[in-house]
Amino acid sequence: MTTWLSKWEPENNEFWETEGKKIAWKTLIYTTFSLTLSFATWFMISAIVVKLPGIGFKFSTNQLFWLAAMPGLAGGTLRIVHTFLLPIFGTRHVISYSTIIKLIPCIGLGFAVMDTSTPFWIFLVLAFMCGFGGGDFSSFMPSTNLFFPKRLKGTALGIQAGIGNFGVSLAQFMTPALLGVSIFGASQTFTKIDPKTKEVLSTSQIYLQNAAFWYVPLIIIVSFACWYYLRSIPMKASIKEQFDIFKEKHTWYCTIIYFMTFGTFAGLSAAFPLMMKTIYGGFEGAPDPLKYAFYGPLIGSAARVFFGFISDRTGGAILTTITGIGIIAGSVMLITMGLLTPDSMEQFPMFVAVMFGLFFFTGIGNAATFRQFPLIFIHNQRQAAGVIGWTAAVAAYGPFIFSLLIGMIISATGTPKPFFIGLIIFTFIATLINWIFYNRKGCEKPC
Repeated sequence: MTTWLSKWEPENNEFWETEGKKIAWKTLIYTTFSLTLSFATWFMISAIVVKLPGIGFKFSTNQLFWLAAMPGLAGGTLRIVHTFLLPIFGTRHVISYSTIIKLIPCIGLGFAVMDTSTPFWIFLVLAFMCGFGGGDFSSFMPSTNLFFPKRLKGTALGIQAGIGNFGVSLAQFMTPALLGVSIFGASQTFTKIDPKTKEVLSTSQIYLQNAAFWYVPLIIIVSFACWYYLRSIPMKASIKEQFDIFKEKHTWYCTIIYFMTFGTFAGLSAAFPLMMKTIYGGFEGAPDPLKYAFYGPLIGSAARVFFGFISDRTGGAILTTITGIGIIAGSVMLITMGLLTPDSMEQFPMFVAVMFGLFFFTGIGNAATFRQFPLIFIHNQRQAAGVIGWTAAVAAYGPFIFSLLIGMIISATGTPKPFFIGLIIFTFIATLINWIFYNRKGCEKPC
């Protein structure tokens, strides 16, 4: 069975209707399934860390934020590598191998949480390996960009990235859902302690290893399906040839803009559960973070799918500008309404609502930017694919940067307020760049 397609001409209507359309949509289906697992395994540690202290692990708040941050460090770094893999090895090989390798962190974490003597450094290594699931995004999206004609790029990229982003919610939703199910291994005793009196409020038996082990059969099935059904587009380029994207100023503008959208989405997704636990966990009747955490990424993912269709009609730049305004407004509300320095649990519903709003706007921006980038580099689709991969790589550092900075700032000041002040400044700069070069009347690259 051949790996490479003999030709690929998606802008040729006859070729598209007779051959291309079927192959492209089949490819989108299988790669989207795989991408969903990528996001789920990338963020599974964010759902696991909030439970570690309750089953006997003596990790500090700063250490827990480090564990939540490590997948972002790995994901961003590996995305840089993935940016250049597709033209060399092709869709079939890259997607299949990057799917099966995620078995390593899933199996490793499953065994690690079953033994409270597991040292912190092993968790750090396994959390870093979760970044395997974050790195391959920079192969998935350029691949999809190449398979579809210009008129459908926003739709296809929006569907894949949006549904793929649902993997974040999947990880944070399935963890509490599976904790009470005996699948493999012994249970752990989870102890809930009163944050003020330090008295034991309740104990229960949970199976935290399920949060990692349940991915194993899915990863195996999807890996074999990708190997059997996927093919590669005949587009060859060496790593040296692909470096030409860094000579383009718009590569760097796009990088800043995409960090504002996806970097914020991924960063907040990783930090949200621990933020809830740290900011509101000291009050009586404090909520279980995992009961709320998955809704944020779910909202952002749904917005990304929906606005992928809209961006094909309105253009992406105007939606990206709206995204920046929304992120700034939400951050200002968190600061000025005292939601980051609460006096009681009465402020919690508004805190959650504003955070959901931030996720919504980042979802809009994620869809809009992937409509913009192929048009900004419309005359060189190989460069467009490279820019999509590169910007995604840099934005994947969001979980690392957000979790690390929020954890350090909370440890130093007791509140993440200074972090959100910095987010407002950065978002303003990114939004201004988008408006000047891509959105305003008479701009250089209207899109």
